[in-house]
Amino acid sequence: MGAISAIGDTVLENFESLVAGNSGVGKSTFLHTIHKDSLLVCEIKKSNEELAGMAKMKPYLPRAAYFSAIACEEAMTEFKQQIGEAAYKKLRVGFLSGNTIGGMDLSEHFYDDFLRDKSSGHLSDVVYHECGAITELVAEKLNINRYVATLSTACSSSANAIMQGCRLIKHNKLDVVIAGGTDALCRFTLNGFNTLMIVDSEPCKPFDDNRKGLNLGEGAGYIVLVSDAIKKQLGLMPIAAVSGYANANDAFHQTASSAEGKGNFLAMEQALQMSGISPHQVDYINAHGTGTANNDSSEGIAIERLFADRVPLVSSTKANTGHTLGACGGIEAVYSCLSLQHNTVYPSLRMSTPMKDFSFRVNTQLIQDKEINQVMSNSFGFGGNCSSLIFSKTI
Repeated sequence: MGAISAIGDTVLENFESLVAGNSGVGKSTFLHTIHKDSLLVCEIKKSNEELAGMAKMKPYLPRAAYFSAIACEEAMTEFKQQIGEAAYKKLRVGFLSGNTIGGMDLSEHFYDDFLRDKSSGHLSDVVYHECGAITELVAEKLNINRYVATLSTACSSSANAIMQGCRLIKHNKLDVVIAGGTDALCRFTLNGFNTLMIVDSEPCKPFDDNRKGLNLGEGAGYIVLVSDAIKKQLGLMPIAAVSGYANANDAFHQTASSAEGKGNFLAMEQALQMSGISPHQVDYINAHGTGTANNDSSEGIAIERLFADRVPLVSSTKANTGHTLGACGGIEAVYSCLSLQHNTVYPSLRMSTPMKDFSFRVNTQLIQDKEINQVMSNSFGFGGNCSSLIFSKTI
């Protein structure tokens, strides 16, 4: 596993922050926006120069590329230490990464300069504008070229990257896939979400009856997927198994989920069916839980419909990290695996008034004394692109 977010530069730092109840919400330092004092974000407090040094990459690249490289390097280093470099070189390795803004954080600056003076503006700022460029930069650094792909399905991007990685392994196209996603803050997304009137000017509180919206965040999260054959061949002891996954779409609206959460329900139901477990066997749901009125309501309705009167523990870690868009499925896949590894359920921060529409209550306390064997991770994106993953403890 590899992760970087506003609450930690490594997997361990992220876990310790979740346990401590830390939140990365605050004013922006490196995102230059007129909303700096009015709209809070979950920003990684490092300059691009600092990130370039951490990632061991050249300067003047998009922040998302640095985040991706840092998280991937952490995951791959751990994996290679287990199997050795010689064994690694014999494997068919692929890289699947989700993101939504590409290098827009740099291209925004180019247009600022260009609009002031058409003879100014550095073209190097727009070379990596599109989403695929970020993946290619990191694939080159990782020296992966057998299979490289970018998925951009809004907030389900990195969850879908994990699904696609599982499929490639299942059909014997690859032995190993590093899968997840990355995204960075930029003015376009902040302004866009603010135009939709779903950004909270205070720290967000997912699933609270008085919730006012989300806080945008940035970061990256990746997991290394291996086939059963390679696991046995190399004697690996994986952290968890991806036992179920599904993607569905309620085809309701460009940005909103249907009120009854049709896509949410179908994704969760089909992921459970693939896993072969019943709803009551799920111990914890890491919810999409953005803090917006629409998402939390539709997701809650879908959860209650699927689990009825036996809803498992539910919480949202976006109160810690903010909504990291294309990276959230990858980051929260790491958090789900950590939940299994440490028998830990994270609290939903700042949730004080339960939503009146539901009979279940979102978890608000840190739990570390409960056996966690099955975790569901939800990632629901714009356009109704809904994805659910089931992670199961391995013996």
